[in-house]
Amino acid sequence: MKRGKKMKVGVIAANGRAGRRVVKRCVEEGFDVTAIVRHENQTAAQNVLLKDLFDLTTDDVKDFDVVVDAFGVWDAGDVGLHVSSMQHLISILQKTDIRLIVVGGAGSLIADSETNMQLVDTKDFPEEARPVAKAMSVAFDNLRISKDLRWTYVSPAVNFKPTDESQGHYVIVTGDNLSFDKDGKSEISYADFARALVDEIENDKHENQRISVRW
Repeated sequence: MKRGKKMKVGVIAANGRAGRRVVKRCVEEGFDVTAIVRHENQTAAQNVLLKDLFDLTTDDVKDFDVVVDAFGVWDAGDVGLHVSSMQHLISILQKTDIRLIVVGGAGSLIADSETNMQLVDTKDFPEEARPVAKAMSVAFDNLRISKDLRWTYVSPAVNFKPTDESQGHYVIVTGDNLSFDKDGKSEISYADFARALVDEIENDKHENQRISVRW
C-alpha cells in the first residue's frame, strides 16, 4: 500500500456523523479523499463519487488505496442492510490490494470473557439498539471469515459520543474483548475515534484484525 501524503481514500457514507469526521481527518493528514455519497457532498473531501453503496463496482474503487465503510442504518426494518452491504463490499474488494476499514459497532465486543457473552446480549444493553447491534455482529462475522481481502474492523467504545470533543489521545485495544479505563469507563468521541481510524489507515498495524478505540 502507498503511504504518505498521496494516499487515496474513499469514504462510503461520508455525509454521516462518523464519515464526515473521518473525511475531515483524512484531508488534514494530506490524503486525496473521495466522498462516496448518494446525495450532495457535505464534507471536506476533494473529490466526490455520487453512487449508492450497493451500486459500487470494483472498477469504481480500483484507484483507492483504502476504502472506509462508514455506512449505518438504525431503523429496525433496515438493519439487515448492514449484512448485505458488507457482503457487497467483500465481493467487490476481494482479490484486490485495496484495504477495507470498517466503522464498526461495540455490541459484538465480548463483555464477559468467561461465558463469551457479547455486549449486545447483556441485560443492560439498550433494547432499541439491539437489532442494529445484532445485524452489525453478523456483518462482522462475515467479514472475519472472508478470503483474499485486506480489512480492519474498528469498534468504538460503549459510549460513542457524537461530538468533536478531543482529549488528544486514545487507546487501541486489539481483539474482541471490551475494555475500560482506570475509572471503569468505556468512552470515545467521534472526533478521537476518527483520529484513531485515520492513524490506522496510515500506519497499517492491524490488518485482518478487529480493534476497539477508547480514551
